[in-house]
Amino acid sequence: MPQRVQIDAIDKVRAAVSDLVTSYPKGKRFCRYADVRIEVDEGKVAVAENGMDKFSGEDYGFAFGVRVIASAGGGPASGGGANAVAPGYFGQILGATDLPHLSERLREGLDHAYERALANARQKSAARESAGPLGAALYDLALAPINVRRETIPAKYEVNPREVALEDATKYVREVSQRVQGLDEKVVFNYIAAATQFERILVVTSEGADIDQTWAITQGTCFVVAQGPDGHQELYDFSGHQRGWELITKGIEEPDISVPSLMDFSLTLARDTIDLAGAKPLKATDKEVVVVTDPHYNALVCHEVVGHPSELDRALKFETGYAGRSWLLKDLRDNQIGKRVGSEHVNAFSDPTIQGFGHYRYDDEGTPARRVYHIRSGMYEEFANSRQTAALMGVEPNGHFKATEAYLVPLIRMSNTAFAPGERDPQDIIREVDNGYYVVGHRIPSVAESRENFRITAMKVYEIRDGEVGELFRDGGLMADTRDYFLNVDAVGNDFRLFAIPNCGKGQPMQTKRMSNGGPTMRSRARLSGA
Repeated sequence: MPQRVQIDAIDKVRAAVSDLVTSYPKGKRFCRYADVRIEVDEGKVAVAENGMDKFSGEDYGFAFGVRVIASAGGGPASGGGANAVAPGYFGQILGATDLPHLSERLREGLDHAYERALANARQKSAARESAGPLGAALYDLALAPINVRRETIPAKYEVNPREVALEDATKYVREVSQRVQGLDEKVVFNYIAAATQFERILVVTSEGADIDQTWAITQGTCFVVAQGPDGHQELYDFSGHQRGWELITKGIEEPDISVPSLMDFSLTLARDTIDLAGAKPLKATDKEVVVVTDPHYNALVCHEVVGHPSELDRALKFETGYAGRSWLLKDLRDNQIGKRVGSEHVNAFSDPTIQGFGHYRYDDEGTPARRVYHIRSGMYEEFANSRQTAALMGVEPNGHFKATEAYLVPLIRMSNTAFAPGERDPQDIIREVDNGYYVVGHRIPSVAESRENFRITAMKVYEIRDGEVGELFRDGGLMADTRDYFLNVDAVGNDFRLFAIPNCGKGQPMQTKRMSNGGPTMRSRARLSGA
């Protein structure tokens, strides 16, 4: 077998990395701060299509990322042109042969980042001096203070991803695909995948933070196409959690998270696809109707119109060119902080500390993670932030600065982001509706540039008549103004659930992050999208 880097490699280098990073600023005249992230991951994947093996393999990753903050002059920053402060970044993907020389590679990376920070600071100083009042808008980079910690956090699992035989994984997904294919002659295509891995990240800062976190990460994927009288219908969905291979073979049942085995998950999705293939298309409406949305559908609503616009780098226009702005913060004088954005029944939060696909204890700056209430009783409260953006806003860092690979620059990202539960029985919420629709499962989002309105399709839409769930429709969803939709929420269920979202994209180059989104059953008003 070719030489490879394994998870326990970090044990061998941790002390040397800490010594290097904490001492680095002392040897560079204008260096204010440095941090290093080192990542090692190893895992396995198996894929089947239409009951036949498609692909299987195992691999590892080894990379690091560096940030250095430096000033253009030697004294404390005063906002003057000659003493600007700026960051520099460097990242590198490594191989097994680099491990014995890691300290050398890190020092080279720190030196690259330091030179870039100096160049950025000097250019900022020159712009301040030449651009007059406009140049004064170029602020110095500062990091809000945090509690500096040193901690080691192990992974949680029953079946070690390293001990799963690739042959067993391949056999399992093949059997799932065969069962799905044989379920009904209407199934014309299916794709089943399972992956399990360890991911370990070491974060060391010149302030003294030394955080070593390991996760077991397992994910299932199912895609099904069924033939109906009017054409094809397709559904896809993901299962996932920070657990071992047991997620795939027997599922997980925990508070707020219910994940069936990949076999049961895939068969359920296939049956839904078959049912939808024979259903009528939903007719669009030109007026609002009463809608009851299930936790799975609300996961994507929360993701798109609460989670993303609550990422402070987007709100502060750092992400405008790549992904748009935020309806919650037009500028520092015109924003929704402390204002009503929904009814008293609407509460939404991000919380990396609870279990889910977005769980962690510390972010990539070593900031202790905590729950952030974006919306509380309908009032907008707080953005997810980094130390840099927290300093700009004069608030406390809340631990949401994450990169999907160590060699990439971290971005502000959602974690476990969801609508909070209420106290109502979901069945009572439906029974109170004379005429309306029950919207189940999310599919495809379409959102405005600032997320102030949305159109999100659903897996299934049922008619509600006299409090009873009736006819099933396909190819439909909801469209609404975000604020109006939240203001119209008049009932929230007690059936809170989190769902794995493995493919949230952001940044340039694109970073695809894992997280959990969810919520309870909710009732509001919206227009129906469809035929």
